[in-house]
Amino acid sequence: MHFKTIHDVHHCFDHDLKPVEIINSGDTRRFDILDASGGLITRDSKAEILTRLPMDALNPVCGPLFIEDAEPGDVIEIELLDFEPGGWGWTGIIPGFGLLAEEFTKPWLKISEYDNESVYFYDDIVIPFRPFAGTIGLAPAEPGSHSIVPPRVCGGNLDIRDLVKGSKLYLPVQVTGALLSIGDTHACQGDGEVCGTAVETRMAATATISLHKGDSIPAPMFDMPAVASDNHNEGYIVTTGVGPDLMEGAKNAVRFMIDRLKKKAGMDEELAYALCSVAGQLKISEIVDQPNWVVSFYIPKSIFKSHSLKAI
Repeated sequence: MHFKTIHDVHHCFDHDLKPVEIINSGDTRRFDILDASGGLITRDSKAEILTRLPMDALNPVCGPLFIEDAEPGDVIEIELLDFEPGGWGWTGIIPGFGLLAEEFTKPWLKISEYDNESVYFYDDIVIPFRPFAGTIGLAPAEPGSHSIVPPRVCGGNLDIRDLVKGSKLYLPVQVTGALLSIGDTHACQGDGEVCGTAVETRMAATATISLHKGDSIPAPMFDMPAVASDNHNEGYIVTTGVGPDLMEGAKNAVRFMIDRLKKKAGMDEELAYALCSVAGQLKISEIVDQPNWVVSFYIPKSIFKSHSLKAI
């Protein structure tokens, strides 16, 4: 089926933005989503471009849509119906950004081709194609222009890799009309998006938007369907971070994995860091045995096509 496409983009969340369209509960729209650079990064770009990207123009989102009858205290449901692949994407280490920003200070850029099944990340590293929109949000009640970069309780740059086709995201309405915007599509991403980027790509996304009157929730929630396996049936390589601070534990678990990939697979540390961002899974394994908590970082062995890489 063909649905009306939203092309208009904006670069902030603001409840004073003029909506591009007024829609009704149950309407379906197709969003023509630019990559996180707004199209400034091309297949031929070099890493240097990451030092001069205009930060106020990054992560453009399509919209906003005004949902008829939506009021504070209501909930908007976004059912994700389809993602249309764009064929290629980029992963970058941007100076000053990412979990280990203080350690990775130089720009680094990787262009990846992909198809409907796989992202061809590097030589013998192939990651399952698992598209989703990193940014889905409603306008906040607070007045003024708000950056798209941080997530909020009314949604935004959530970067939840499980918001795939078939998922339903629920967001609390804070302003009249809700003002829904969607952007930041990814071909694949690891839990945590630790280097700050996934495989960023232009994509079209189709979603049905529904209103639930009076069904107040405090923050985003979602229903995730049963999905086909990521083919991660060969096990995982897992590192950990242990200590009294979860953030430092997350950093240490990722540092540990980067070190293993460097020592055992011969990877440059930038490539290892980026791989952690697009394919790893950062998890809290234990948070009850005070004073120390355990954060684990998983890399699926199935993404490595060389047997030597599976033994790191």
